[in-house]
Amino acid sequence: MSQRKAPGDAGRATIRDVAERAGVSVASVSRVLSGNYPVSDDLRRKVMKVVRDLDYVTNAHARSLAGGGTPTVAILINNITGAAFAHVAKGVEGAATLRGWLSLVGTTGDDPERELALVNLMRQQGVAAVVLLGGAYDYDEYQLRMARFARSLDAAGSHLVLVGRPPLEGDVPATTVDYDNESGAYAMASHLLSAGHRDILVLPGHAELTTAQGRLRGAGRAFEAYGVPFEPGMVRHGPYDYEHGYEAVETALREKVDFTAVLAGTDVVAAGAMQALRAAGLRVPEDVSIVGYDDIPLASQLTPQLTTVHVPYEEMGRVALRAVADRREGGAGRRKGADGEHLVLGTHVVVRHSVQPPRRRG
Repeated sequence: MSQRKAPGDAGRATIRDVAERAGVSVASVSRVLSGNYPVSDDLRRKVMKVVRDLDYVTNAHARSLAGGGTPTVAILINNITGAAFAHVAKGVEGAATLRGWLSLVGTTGDDPERELALVNLMRQQGVAAVVLLGGAYDYDEYQLRMARFARSLDAAGSHLVLVGRPPLEGDVPATTVDYDNESGAYAMASHLLSAGHRDILVLPGHAELTTAQGRLRGAGRAFEAYGVPFEPGMVRHGPYDYEHGYEAVETALREKVDFTAVLAGTDVVAAGAMQALRAAGLRVPEDVSIVGYDDIPLASQLTPQLTTVHVPYEEMGRVALRAVADRREGGAGRRKGADGEHLVLGTHVVVRHSVQPPRRRG
């Protein structure tokens, strides 16, 4: 098990901490880390083990930040062209600029391994905070590794902020800024059900993504509240992109699935579904109603304008940056009681023109 600094120690580990723990001189540690001097294998192993145990960061940029330079916040996003979380990034960057902070943006490409690698890289760079945007991957190893990185960031004087995903389990030093995802899906499904729809094609997102799981749970609760069976065969999982919306609806029509409405996991998915319906000669909402989730500008630009769930993405970004700033300004780089903080913003349905009571196709 990794050793940690003594409870009385504060902030990031120093080269003197490494030397003391390893039982060698500061000069010996410096030689090992610089790689410019011959050292024994035994000394190198001993020093590098302590470096790992203490999460000692040698990067010069990290040291300058720790010494009071311009704070930098790293924003990690799945896809920089993704409209929803681009608005979160805008909120983070805008709030950072007002404080004179710098912002870095990295993309994960929907790859959990790359996401974890970027978190580790940012830790080594000594950023003030790492802000992760979007749903998490629901498997144990990912959660354990992310919790470990949260603790490593904390030990290095940085902080992990999760935006739009559930908090990490246990006593983990990370701030979560979330929105009421499940309730938004419940309200959206209820809107369709109250209009009389019973055969609803549901496109919640990737099955292993926590965002999709929450939206599926919310929709399921609405079906249960209305006493309507929730058919697993009416659920089509896939990415939050236009192509999935188009292909899922096209496939359902080809399979002659009987549905009068589409509950899309995002507005972009809804746009793809809408185009597939048009390509099949069906009208929205006269033949099939359709709803989205996010309320990005696209929702009001579609024809007809899309009924959707509004998520306060830009505000979430501002709240995330304020949470980091509060910690740094609260003394010793940490605000008392901030570890494990979970902030939740509300969502609501925006009713436009893409839903009407069902009319059975002949």
